[in-house]
Amino acid sequence: MTKPFRIAIVGAGIGGLAAAALLARDGHRVTLFERFATPRPLGSGLVVQPVGLAVLDRLDVGAEARAFGAPIHRMLGHAGARSVLDARYPKGQTGLAMHRASLFHCLWQASLAAGVAPVTGHQATGVLDGADDIHLVTDQGQYGPFDLVIDASGTGSRLSPLQARPLPFGAVWAQVPWPATDLPRDELRQRYFRASRMAGILPIGRMPDDPAPRAAVFWSLSTAELDQWPTRDLADWKAEVAAFWPETRPFLDQITDKAQLTPARYSHGSLRRPYRGRLIHIGDAAHRASPQLGQGANMALLDALSLAIALHHPLDEALVRHSQARRWHLGLYQAASAAFTPQYQSHSRMLPLLRDHVLSPLTRLWPLPGLIAHLVAGSILPPIAGTRFPDP
Repeated sequence: MTKPFRIAIVGAGIGGLAAAALLARDGHRVTLFERFATPRPLGSGLVVQPVGLAVLDRLDVGAEARAFGAPIHRMLGHAGARSVLDARYPKGQTGLAMHRASLFHCLWQASLAAGVAPVTGHQATGVLDGADDIHLVTDQGQYGPFDLVIDASGTGSRLSPLQARPLPFGAVWAQVPWPATDLPRDELRQRYFRASRMAGILPIGRMPDDPAPRAAVFWSLSTAELDQWPTRDLADWKAEVAAFWPETRPFLDQITDKAQLTPARYSHGSLRRPYRGRLIHIGDAAHRASPQLGQGANMALLDALSLAIALHHPLDEALVRHSQARRWHLGLYQAASAAFTPQYQSHSRMLPLLRDHVLSPLTRLWPLPGLIAHLVAGSILPPIAGTRFPDP
């Protein structure tokens, strides 16, 4: 390994915290900058796929995460009475559905245990990249020198040049206690009308300070509907969702205030080269996609580990190695997301017919079930090329 680097990480999200813990454990001098005065997670539920779980195991927080989360064995979606999505995991594997607060708790504790001292209340606004070092500029001043700045500040990054394409659909999310219901607590369930309506129920395990099992509820909305969401009557919305999928009523009954619902807008795009000089972007600062394949947390965790592995080499070589190691895996999932998302979230009438009557029957024929299983698990291609990960 080369000498330890002085590294600034911007953003205490999934990718930033994972990178901070991994790099500090490798002996690098890590400073973590976060714009919130008190770091906190944003969003509701997510699924950590098997390759993402392997990163958590590398961080020694896999067992804790599994204690918080809900193992997911299957993703099942219906359009009316017809099953049009039935994705299972490879034999012996599961996804782990979690509340973002639970995953944040695991990664935050891992970073603190590794000796990372967060600097909070700083909004990164730029960098000053020199020949031998780099400085980070925030709204509180200039910091450094560092050998490397890692931008993990997500979709709101002020450092990333990524110009992502807005997607025509987003969603509103809520998390509620798991009610008395016949829906299983080890499956993601979804229901569709064409591609313009989608409801979902995701078991997300428990919170760090509450042992009660919880669920994430989500409802697809077009961007025009999201624009009108602030004026939408809550009772009217609940009635629409309950009429669309009656089994959601016990979950909806627990939503009594619109403040419980978080609107989310999605975009798609990626940087051809995620680094420039001594600045590198990971996670949503480098690539964004619809959450339809459930890979967002995975990609951030894999980026963090890939970069940590690459930084065993000299800096100029390491950034190239990281980019090459993640290129094919990221490219495949970006392409898959671009292909699949319009079948489930779009104004198209033809794509849902193709999904329901052609593609769905085909996915039941060998060898597609196995390929879909590995696509969902995040392992259809080696996630970090040139390494044995996630194998021992």
